[in-house]
Amino acid sequence: MPMRRAHLAPALGAALSCLLISPAEPAAAAPRRPAPPLPAPSLSAVVDAYWTPARMRAARPVAGDGKPAAPTAARHGAPGPTANSRPFGGLPMVGTFFWQDATGTGRFCSGSVVSSPGRNLVMSAGHCFDDQRARKRLTFVPKYDDGRKPYGAFAVKPGRVYVDKRYLTKGPNAAADLDFSFLQLEKRAGRNVQDVVGGSELAVNPGYRHPTVRLIGYPAAKKRPLDCTDKTVRYDSRDPKIPGSFLRIHCDGYTNGVSGGPFLVKKGSGWRIIGVIGGWKTGGDKADISYSSSFDKDVKALYDSAVANRPPAHRVAD
Repeated sequence: MPMRRAHLAPALGAALSCLLISPAEPAAAAPRRPAPPLPAPSLSAVVDAYWTPARMRAARPVAGDGKPAAPTAARHGAPGPTANSRPFGGLPMVGTFFWQDATGTGRFCSGSVVSSPGRNLVMSAGHCFDDQRARKRLTFVPKYDDGRKPYGAFAVKPGRVYVDKRYLTKGPNAAADLDFSFLQLEKRAGRNVQDVVGGSELAVNPGYRHPTVRLIGYPAAKKRPLDCTDKTVRYDSRDPKIPGSFLRIHCDGYTNGVSGGPFLVKKGSGWRIIGVIGGWKTGGDKADISYSSSFDKDVKALYDSAVANRPPAHRVAD
C-alpha cells in the first residue's frame, strides 16, 4: 500500500532538522613545516659590519718597507706643505684596504679598482701584501672618506692576493721593479665592485714621461684622500741593491698610508692606471716625491694570473 503523504512529511522534517543542527566535524590540521634556515651572511657583509668608523679611523698605515710603522711615522719622511696637493672627497674607484695584522692592530693601504673580465680586481702595492699569512678581515672600501663607506666594504677573497713570486722571494729592494699587486674581491649585495664604482684600464708599457698624471692616496696625516696632478719623469736607480727604472712624480704631503695609490691618466671619459705608489724605496722616502714600478710584461703576467683565477704565489715559510 502506498505511504500516505501525511505520514511522510514529519519523517522528512526530522531528518532535515538533524542535518542542520548537528555540528560539522573539524577538518584535520595540516602539519606545520619548519621554517627554512636563514642564509648565512656574505663575507662582505661580515667585514662591512666589523669595520666601523671608529675602527677604520684607528687603523695604522703600513710603512714603505712593508713593515708596520709607528703611528707618527711618515712613509716618505716628515709631512711637507701641500702646495700642489689638496684633500678631496675621493674617486669612487679609489679607496683603502683595511685588515688586522697578527697582533690584532688595524692596518691600511691605498688601492684602485682595475677593469677586468670578472669585474672584481683591485690593484695596490706589492709591499702592502708581501706577508699574506697575517691579514684578517681584509677588505676594500671604495671612496673611503674619514670613517665613511659610501659604497660599503668588499671582502677580499680568501687566498686570492696576487704578488709576483720574485718579489716575495727577493724582497722589496732587490725586486723593487715588481712592487705591485692584484686582489680579487667578493661580491657585495650580489654585485661586483666594478659594477658599483667603475674601474681604470690597466696600461701596459705606457712609458715613463707623461705631462699630466693624477696621483691619489690616503695619507695617515690627513682625514681625507689627497689629490695631486703633475708630470711624471723617468728615474733610473744607481743603487745596485735596488735596481730598476721607475716613474717619478712631485706631489706634496704624500706620507705614510698612500702606498698602492694610483697614477692615473685620462682616457676619454675614464682613466688608465699607469702606476701605483711603490718601487724605489717602496714608493719614496720623502713626502714630496713618489715613485712607481714600471708597468711592463711582468704586470701583465700577474694581471692575467688574477683574471684566470690561478693559485697565487706565496712566501716560503722561514
